[in-house]
Amino acid sequence: MKKIILAILFITLIPLQESKGQNITEPEHIPLAINKTLTPEIGGIKQVIEIKTDDLNKPVLLFLSGGPGSSMIKGADSFTNLLKNRFTIVQWDQRDAGKTLKLNPSPTQPTVAQMQSDTHEVVEFIRKELHQEKIYLLGSSWGNVLGFYMVKNYPEQLHAYFASNPVINQFPSEKELLETLQVHFKDNPIASKELASVNTSFQTDEDLFYLRKWLFYKEGKEFAASNEFKDMFFQWAKTWSPVWKDVMKIDLTKTLETIDCPVYFFVGKNDIQTSRKITEAYFAELKAPKKELFVFENSGHQIHQEESENFQRTIINILDASQSGK
Repeated sequence: MKKIILAILFITLIPLQESKGQNITEPEHIPLAINKTLTPEIGGIKQVIEIKTDDLNKPVLLFLSGGPGSSMIKGADSFTNLLKNRFTIVQWDQRDAGKTLKLNPSPTQPTVAQMQSDTHEVVEFIRKELHQEKIYLLGSSWGNVLGFYMVKNYPEQLHAYFASNPVINQFPSEKELLETLQVHFKDNPIASKELASVNTSFQTDEDLFYLRKWLFYKEGKEFAASNEFKDMFFQWAKTWSPVWKDVMKIDLTKTLETIDCPVYFFVGKNDIQTSRKITEAYFAELKAPKKELFVFENSGHQIHQEESENFQRTIINILDASQSGK
């Protein structure tokens, strides 16, 4: 009798098990949107991080602003309106810049080393907060001083690195800039006199001031010749001049010859602030598992502003290629 009952139970269970197997479906993916500002403690002070996405499962793209001392948060929609469809966009205002400065000034004079350490803390915070093993990282101008630090020391935390108008070896780049400006303004007596006074050791704030004044003026920013701009520059220099002098000592051609994550260089054809020639020479010698260089024909030093759509579509095309295994 027991054998008969067990046989009946066994026969009864077979269709039930088969039916269950046939009805199993994958759990429905429910996008989780987020738009929030966080103020975690980074490097001993509260620092502002903004996260925007319509789906937290999208890969993370963290922007490292140029500067130092500037913010990419203001106006970010103009160069992320396409990217936000494919990435979780993360913006960070570095110490003594933007919203972080308004929240709390740095209690100590910022240094390159301190801000590189801040960058790693921010990346660690984002990976934990958004449950991402790896992220995409983009450095703009000065932001590459921070980004290449991550590339050198923590490549395993990055899907890839985007280097936009990167600082590679700024000392010869500033010399090249000076020569370009002197030729351009040879018939302008005021500019010629001020540029002639620049010492090519670039050790004084006045040296950098004259370079930036006439660079910006050449780019059509007539405000650069005003007293207001001069006052703003020397106010900036109180905090950032020591940092920039340290930046001038960086030479990636000697300190970072091999990269262990994919890297993509974005270069403005008309950029004379960070030398295109120096960047392209470095790229040619750089060893990486995957590397590409994109020249933006209609850009100078601010590709994300000057060719916003092309800038974004290039990043999206890179993402598509990586996801398809190309």
